[in-house]
Order: sequence, then structure tokens, then C-alpha cells
Amino acid sequence: MGYMMLWSPCLICKGLFASNPRRVPSLHGEPICKDCIDLGNKQREKHGMKPFPIHPQAYEPEEERD
Repeated sequence: MGYMMLWSPCLICKGLFASNPRRVPSLHGEPICKDCIDLGNKQREKHGMKPFPIHPQAYEPEEERD
């Protein structure tokens, strides 16, 4: 058994990061890194909006499946 991770640039900051391809937050299919999501959620909460949900395994390896 193996694990898989997605390496890609963040939609917001363009920095390269690793994530779970099935769980990472994205916009129009473009993944967003944890730092940018956390910053965005702080801004959302500051303006009375609900934070964007982040799956607990969004930035963890995914078990490889057939």
C-alpha cells in the first residue's frame, strides 16, 4: 500500500505546497494552501461570515487506492 499527495502552486500565493487531492480546498479546481485558507478565514470571520470549511485531512497524505 502507498500514499499519494498533490504538489501544486497555491491559487492565491503561488507557493508550492503538498495536499490531499481529494480533500484540499480549491476554487474552480485550483488548490489553496493552508496559510492562505487560514488567512482568508480570519478575514471572513472578521466580516461576520462563516469560515470556509477545511477537511481535517486536507493537507495530509491520502491512502493510494486502485
